[in-house]
Parts: sequence; C-alpha cells; structure tokens
Amino acid sequence: MNKYEAINQSVEIPVGQVVLEGILNVPKDASGIVIFVHGSGSSRFSPRNSFVAEYLQENGFATLLFDLLTSKEDEIYENRFDIDLISERLKIVTEWVVKQKNTSDLKIGYFGASTGSAAAIKVAVDLEKKISAIVSRGGRPDLAATEVSDLNTPILLIVGGNDKIVIELNSMIFDKIRTNKKMEIIPGATHLFEEPGALEEVACLAAEWFEKYLV
Repeated sequence: MNKYEAINQSVEIPVGQVVLEGILNVPKDASGIVIFVHGSGSSRFSPRNSFVAEYLQENGFATLLFDLLTSKEDEIYENRFDIDLISERLKIVTEWVVKQKNTSDLKIGYFGASTGSAAAIKVAVDLEKKISAIVSRGGRPDLAATEVSDLNTPILLIVGGNDKIVIELNSMIFDKIRTNKKMEIIPGATHLFEEPGALEEVACLAAEWFEKYLV
C-alpha cells in the first residue's frame, strides 16, 4: 500500500540524451501502478488510454501515461514502429518509477495498445518478475513473437470483435504464451473501440485483471 499523499502531476523522465514527458497520478493508498504504453502515432494525451487511466485511478490504481518519443523523434515515421527503441524507453521509464518515493513500493503493471503491447511483452521478459501483469488493448503481441514464449507475467489480451486481422494475430500468439493468460473479444468493437460501451468494457476488464495481480 502506498503510504504517501495522493499526487497528480506532469513529470519529466530523463532517457539518455532526451527527456520524455508524462502524467503521473497516484491516488492515496494506491494498490499498484499501471504504466501505459501507447501505440504508434499516439502520445500521453491519448483519449482512449486517458479514459482507461481515469477508470483505474477511480479503482485505486496509480497510473503513468508518457510519451515514448519526443516531438522531434515522432516526426520520423519509422521511429513509431521501432519496437527495440520503444522497449528500451519503457524499460528506463519503469526503472524511473521504481526509484520514485511515491511509487517505489507499488507492484507494476503494463497497459499496452497496438505496438505498445509488443514493447510491454519484451520488457516484461527482460525484467523478469518486476512486472506483475500486462493488459493488451487491440495489441500487436505478434511483434514480440520471439520473446512471448519466455513471458512469465500474466497477460490479458483484449480485442474488438470486428477487428478480424488483430484477432487472428492475437490468437496465433495466444497459443505460444505459457504463463497465466486470457483473451477477451468484445463483440461489435473495432480496432479503436469507438463503439458505445466498448471502451468502458475494456476499462472494466483491465481493472479486474490488475485487481487480481497487482493488489
């Protein structure tokens, strides 16, 4: 349990020669922290991730939304799909979270979307037991196909029922996962979960998964 006061603030995280901007929210007595790893072309201001983050905060979880790339780096299209670069950034940001007094005692979970899901898997494998749970929303775990069989972190895959290609990619990877796993398909939802009630269901499923493994 977090023994510090609740905080909600913008943060700057040094990563090598650059500084990544983020938004850290820690409710009083937080029961875990969820680090969001957005998909290509998105940012810490992703409306979908922000919606899920607010839901998790209401359920007692700390959250960190941060930019994987600087604005200048994001201008280079290829950087958005550089999974190795994104994974290295996520690893350093995770280590930063562990060193902050308001979050150092909290179990860590990842919420990955699209390409961010692949980075979450790669880093969870690299950090072994430091990551307690992963939730993937419309993710591309197939981009971490060589690492996924070594994953020991419980993972929930959430896919829209009308997102046929991503269902196929997730199903292919699901069979290779050896740790605790679950796949949820939300009927009628497309890749961005823009349909009425779809994102609410994503948030609810994510909260249940983190409640199980972070508390």
